Amino acid sequence: MVYSDIESAPREELRALQSERLAETVANAYENVDFYREALDEAGVDPDEIEGVEDVSKLPFTTKTDFRDEYPDGLFAVDHDDVRRIHASSGTTGKPKIVAYTDEDLGVWREVMARSLHAAGVRPGETVQNAYGYGLFTGGLGFHDGVEELGATVIPTGGGNTARQLDMLRDLDSDALACTPSYCLYLAEAAEDRMMDVRKLPLSRVIIGAEPFTDPMREEIERALGVSALDVYGLSEIIGPGVSIECEEAQDGLHVWEDHFYPEVVDPETGEVLPEGESGELVLTTLTKEALPAIRYRTGDITSLTYERCACGRTAVRMDNVTGRTDDLLIVRGVNVYPSQIEDVVLDLGDVAPHYRIDLYREDSLDRMEITVEHHEAFRGTPDQLRDRIESALRDVLEIEPDAVEVVEPGSIERTEVGKVKRVYDHR
Repeated sequence: MVYSDIESAPREELRALQSERLAETVANAYENVDFYREALDEAGVDPDEIEGVEDVSKLPFTTKTDFRDEYPDGLFAVDHDDVRRIHASSGTTGKPKIVAYTDEDLGVWREVMARSLHAAGVRPGETVQNAYGYGLFTGGLGFHDGVEELGATVIPTGGGNTARQLDMLRDLDSDALACTPSYCLYLAEAAEDRMMDVRKLPLSRVIIGAEPFTDPMREEIERALGVSALDVYGLSEIIGPGVSIECEEAQDGLHVWEDHFYPEVVDPETGEVLPEGESGELVLTTLTKEALPAIRYRTGDITSLTYERCACGRTAVRMDNVTGRTDDLLIVRGVNVYPSQIEDVVLDLGDVAPHYRIDLYREDSLDRMEITVEHHEAFRGTPDQLRDRIESALRDVLEIEPDAVEVVEPGSIERTEVGKVKRVYDHR
């Protein structure tokens, strides 16, 4: 069962709608955003020549640097009088990326979030505990408005305050929880410390996003909380959460709501569009945003696309779970590896808990990688035995040899109660 008929519409119908909306978006950007007018003119692109999605590759890319260079409002396509809400990225790597919404934009956001929650199995009348952070971060208010739009009940717990989170889960019989994957694990540990069995509560699903995670980590979350864990994807520059989500029926990739967001996957080095099924950098173009149209925005997220109809009946293209980010790529002594690849290998051993850190150093012009992991509570071997297995697996699967692997007791690695978890510490 779909929330909107467009989710299962024939591809030809969807493509016609995309083409119409793409032409409108490019015209809006050209007429109202100096940055896009200059970029299109420099690329020799006449907006009138963009007649359909088959022309999208003619358009120039937009990058994170462009957002920061145009700080605070250089990418706005409407007057401030027409803006109803402003959000922003954290700005941890420089100036924050400021994003704006008109009334119409907020309506679209509510609709795609309600559609996403419905695809994840949430129904009107159920209760969703929202543990994403409220404020400038788009997660909290994005989920909040979507739950209300769907007709479900939202508990706006926000991030942190874990004791209160557990009380709310127990006392208010929450059906679903929305938070980051790392916070799910933190919550599970806190519940265990309180001798509280979350698996006996009505909680049936968690909707996790804002951080890359691997299948072994998902499996650990599902085991620890007794739930189904569904991946949701979004980013502030496009709209916030609600760009795509896994369906509860198949959990086989995330359905991108293509009537609002046009996806491509490109080679991170050349920018060339890659064929279906090939892994590369996700590029998104907004098709209905008024305040902040984004044309061919390079997300930095690594994924692939498949257009095969899903077992759930939806025809919307599916993106694979994000396996890493282009700016997360580690190059150590000439070997390229993503942190998520290391996580996938070590957690697949079974005796490693889903808590680890990677430290990078440079000594005498050479890079060093040190990995610290926690063993599971139930592990009965020695740290040396587990270290040898980890080193062997990393060598066999990824062809990397860390300079040091340390196995520590459960709880030794610092946890993150609020915000995104940090896995890599680059001291170079």
